[in-house]
Amino acid sequence: MNVALVHDWLNQMGGAERVLEVFVDMFPSAPVYTSIYDPKRVSPAYRSWDIRTSWMNRLPGVGKHHQLYLPFYPLAFESFDLSEYDLIISNKSAFAHSIIPPPHAVHISYCLTPTRFLWQYTAYRRREGIGRVANALLQPILTWQRQFDRLAADRVDYFIAISREVQRRIRRYYRRESTIIHPPVDTQRFRPGTRPPGDYYLVVSRLIPYKRVDLAVEACTRLNVPLVVVGEGRDRKALERMAGPNVTFLGWVPHEELVELMQGARAFLFPGLEDFGLAPVEAMACGRPVIAYAGGGALDTVVPGVTGEFFYEQTVESLMAVLQDFDPARYDPDACRTQAERFDVSVFKETFMAFISRVVEEHPGGR
Repeated sequence: MNVALVHDWLNQMGGAERVLEVFVDMFPSAPVYTSIYDPKRVSPAYRSWDIRTSWMNRLPGVGKHHQLYLPFYPLAFESFDLSEYDLIISNKSAFAHSIIPPPHAVHISYCLTPTRFLWQYTAYRRREGIGRVANALLQPILTWQRQFDRLAADRVDYFIAISREVQRRIRRYYRRESTIIHPPVDTQRFRPGTRPPGDYYLVVSRLIPYKRVDLAVEACTRLNVPLVVVGEGRDRKALERMAGPNVTFLGWVPHEELVELMQGARAFLFPGLEDFGLAPVEAMACGRPVIAYAGGGALDTVVPGVTGEFFYEQTVESLMAVLQDFDPARYDPDACRTQAERFDVSVFKETFMAFISRVVEEHPGGR
């Protein structure tokens, strides 16, 4: 089969790009179609890939300010000629599923989430600080794009959701059923340590509003317990201003140091509402428990009382209540590791390939 991979954009690194890397490993001869590609902003390893960009890649400043070109993405993905492919896999959180597949092809959308800034715009506007004028100008565009996004979903033959929360959104916004295949986590790169853990809590995250790192910083500051924050983002200065002397900001750190920090943490804190969340699984792979907000992908990965605990309101007080009663000795590192291995890359590959085999055989035009 001729396989094509489709990805929203390649001008930043995050969980979506880590999933794409696994797809490229599974289908090394498949080209990657994407709206824009800025090699300076992604892994140097991508330069060896067959990356095919749309006409948007020639727009001025698009690599650094891709949000300004919001109206163009659906048209860019529709412009790709994919007539030679039998299987198309779109790795989608925005518009990658908008491609027009040929009649004989099977189009599988690995849906990281239905387009968040279209279908959850109120929350998106609040956390991004979009003002009245910009909001008024955006409304006609958003209305058109919601209609387009809904129609584009009908071009997908099979949706795969990354969590129960995303499966619910696909059903609600696209009126489509989906199969859950959790994202791949490289648990071999995250292993339990040989030394006893330390006394600090750990956050690893981009420092942007919806990650809610502010909850962890304020809770630990008020309780005067050590917190280590790994990551960068536009919220860093604001978080540093609210933090007490017990909170340490490290920025991004090398992988080896990150693993050591996870191995030594009292627990990993995950205060945001995420579609899935790779970092908590990586922490469990290191044998450490997770304290997470009870929503989104954490409901698929954290087992209360076994691999960590939930706090049930996204407030500082709710998180503090769990931290005050938290004893890491209650959680078996082996149980944390076993839970993480359920999401290993090898499990993902095997499950995904089995799914492809089944649906290609079922598809009227497949072979």
